[in-house]
Amino acid sequence: MTRRQARKAGDSVKLNELLKKVNVLSWHAAEDTEIAGVCLDSRKAGPGDLFTAIRGFESDGHAYIPMAVSRGAACVLCEEAPSIPTPYVLVEDSRRALAEVSAAFYGEPAARMQIIGVTGTNGKTTTTTLIKSILEQTIGAKVGLIGTNRNMIGQEVVPTERTTPESLELQALFARMADAGCTHVVMEVSSHALCLDRVWGVPFAVGVFTNLTQDHLDFHKTMDAYAAAKAQLFRQSAKAVINLDDPYAEVMLQAAECPVYTFSADKNEADLSARNIVLRAEGVSFCALTIGKLEKIRLGIPGAFSVYNALAALAAVLNLGVPLEDAAAALSNCRGVMGRAEVVPTGRDFTVLIDYAHTPDALENILRTVRGFAAGRVVLLFGCGGDRDRTKRPIMGKIAAELADYVYVTSDNPRTEQPDAIIQEILVGMEDTKTPYTVIENRREAIFRAVADAQPGDVIILAGKGHETYQEICREKHHFDEREVVADALQACE
Repeated sequence: MTRRQARKAGDSVKLNELLKKVNVLSWHAAEDTEIAGVCLDSRKAGPGDLFTAIRGFESDGHAYIPMAVSRGAACVLCEEAPSIPTPYVLVEDSRRALAEVSAAFYGEPAARMQIIGVTGTNGKTTTTTLIKSILEQTIGAKVGLIGTNRNMIGQEVVPTERTTPESLELQALFARMADAGCTHVVMEVSSHALCLDRVWGVPFAVGVFTNLTQDHLDFHKTMDAYAAAKAQLFRQSAKAVINLDDPYAEVMLQAAECPVYTFSADKNEADLSARNIVLRAEGVSFCALTIGKLEKIRLGIPGAFSVYNALAALAAVLNLGVPLEDAAAALSNCRGVMGRAEVVPTGRDFTVLIDYAHTPDALENILRTVRGFAAGRVVLLFGCGGDRDRTKRPIMGKIAAELADYVYVTSDNPRTEQPDAIIQEILVGMEDTKTPYTVIENRREAIFRAVADAQPGDVIILAGKGHETYQEICREKHHFDEREVVADALQACE
C-alpha cells in the first residue's frame, strides 16, 4: 500500500488536525499547512509530505531530514531542531507522534473495528488464526489478520515483513481492512512493537496473553524487561485474557487496567478451564468449563500447547459475546497453521514435520508432542538464528540432546553471523551427551541426509523455519522452502 491509497486522490489534511493528539513541544511551521502524506523513510518522501524523524538502532532519522526536504517534504516532525532551514514541529517522542499522526491521517480506522491483540512468546500465530476462524463461523464477521505468517483482509492474503508492522504501515493496513468491510481485526502483538510504540494508541477490545519463555533477550536483556514489554498491551485493552498457568501471569494481571478473564489447564480459580484433556496424534480434546457451562472441545492440532491455544481463542471470543457452545462447534472445524506442527506428505513409512520452534520452550513442546505418538525415532534437525539471543543456543542444544533420539545440527537464518560459530554455541549444550548427532552446516544438505537416513516409523522434525520460505544470509534472503527441499530429497532417494 502506498502512503496515499487509504485517502482519496488529491486529498490532504491540515497539519494541526494531524497533531491533535500529539504532545507538541513547539511549533516552527504554519498550523494550517496542507499535508499530502506521512512518511518515515526519507527515500520515499514526496511533495507535501510530513516526514517523521525517528531514532533507530542503526541510524538516526534526524540525519535524513535534508534528503526528505530535498524530495519535497512540507514539514518535519522531530525531537531536535533540523540542521537546515525547514518548517518543523518539535515533539517529545517521535515514535509515539508517528503512531498518533498515522492514525489521524488514515481517519482513525481502528475505531471502526474491534481489535483483538495477542501477545506472548509462543502460540500467537495459531491463536490468532483460531480466533479469526471462530468469528467468521459464528457471527459471519469479515476479519482482518495481522501476523508472522501473513496478513489477511477477509480471505485476501497480503504480504508481511514483520510480526507487527511499523505504526504508519499498521494504520494504512487498518484503513484497508475497514474500507473492505472488516468488523474485526485479530493481530499478533510483538514485544518489539510494544516497546517501539508501533501499536501506540490502538484501542484493543481484547488483549490476550499466551505465555512467556526465553526469547529476544538480545533486545530486552532480561526476562523481567521482556515481561514488562508484553504487559504494556493490557494498559490499552478494554478487556484482558490471561493464561493463569504461566509464571508471568501475575505481571500481566498487575499491569491490566481493565476487567480480566483468566484461562487455565489445571487451576479451578480460572474463569475458563480445561478438564479431561486427551492428547492424540491427530489432535486434542477436552471439556471447557466456565461458569454454568461445560462444552466438549475438539481441535485437530496435536500437542499439549494446542490445549492452551484453544483456551486462549475461546476466552477471547467469549469476551466478544460469542456463546461457548457456538465457539466449541466452530473450533472443531479449525485446522493447523502453516509451519506449526505441519505434516509434509512423503508417501513413505516415516513422517516429516515442519515447525517454527525457535525458542527453548517451543522446541521442548514440539519434541514432547512428537514423542507422545512417534512409532520410531524422534529425529530433530535444527539451528539457531544469527543476530539474536545467543544465550538460548546452548539451552536448545541441551533440550535437543535430552528429548530427541538423533539430532542434525545445522544452519537457520545466520543473518550476519558465521553459521559455524552459531553451531559451536549450540554444541556447548550437547557436550557429554549420549544422543548421537551430526553437524551439517548447509541446511539443504542436512535435510537430504535426514531423509536418506530415515527409518520406518521415524518422525523427522525440521525446526526453526516453519512458515518461512527463505534463508537470510549476509543480509540477503535466498529462496528456501523446506517443503520443496523435502520433495527434492525424497526424489533423490528413489
